Amino acid sequence: MPSFASDVKNALSRTDEERECCQTAELAALLRMGASMVTDGEYGLGLRFAADNAAVARRVIRLLHTMDGAIETSVAMERRPQLRRRTYIVNIAAGESVTPLLTRLGFLDGGALRAGTDMLLLRKKCCRAAYLRGAFLSGGSVNRPEASCHLEITAKSAPMGRALHTLLRRLHFPVGLTDRRDTYVVYLKEGDAVMDFLSLIGAEEAAEEIEVARNLKEVRAQVNRLVNVETANLQRAVDAAAVQRAAIEHLAAAGMLAALPEDLRETAEMRRLHPEASMAELAALCHISKSGMSHRLRKIRAMAEEVSI
Repeated sequence: MPSFASDVKNALSRTDEERECCQTAELAALLRMGASMVTDGEYGLGLRFAADNAAVARRVIRLLHTMDGAIETSVAMERRPQLRRRTYIVNIAAGESVTPLLTRLGFLDGGALRAGTDMLLLRKKCCRAAYLRGAFLSGGSVNRPEASCHLEITAKSAPMGRALHTLLRRLHFPVGLTDRRDTYVVYLKEGDAVMDFLSLIGAEEAAEEIEVARNLKEVRAQVNRLVNVETANLQRAVDAAAVQRAAIEHLAAAGMLAALPEDLRETAEMRRLHPEASMAELAALCHISKSGMSHRLRKIRAMAEEVSI
């Protein structure tokens, strides 16, 4: 059964992106996160991109061909039985068209590898969203709506992890950064932040699912609180009634019920006849107010405490 994160990535991979600047930014993030360079002595540089999601692999191929129709790609699948997982490999053949692509993406500068960040691609707001979409597609995960809110993007290098952390901070997200087994994880835990991030990168439906699930959890929590309060009130009423009955039986054992004033005798008889009645119900049976009934029962308890058998 596909995970919620896979469903989000499948939907994002179908996003139509017509702006060339955003295509460049998204592809740069995808390749920064999931690609490694390969060299061919005769043909120069090539790339090997790995993804756990077939839709993401197709997204990379489509962006590559949109940017440069001369790029040659091939796809392979590797099975990892121990993890019950498949990895989809997009091989970008080494050739003359690869160097201009890498230069355009900012991976090469004057023919030399550029290990810095991609901030030059992120001058526009739309490009920043596209870049984060690419990063999430390649290394992101998000909890299912019914679980606690948690979204993270795992980068393979410290510079990429710090770059994503800086970018999200500049966009005012309450983002955290930690290292985990030679990877660098950028994460969001607040529900509003997770929904805002998903909306930013184009996953509005996923954000809505989380909001609906969160509202449902809040309603359930409120109902549970009300039930707990009602249960506690009921238990207190039952305990109070038991104490009242015990006081009345104590007076009865001492032969004092008949000597009680008429109002107290009436109250005692009603309580004996209706042992499970609430204070309000008992007051209604005696045609008095709830506070009046409470006063009568306190007097009966006080009298019982003074009687020894």
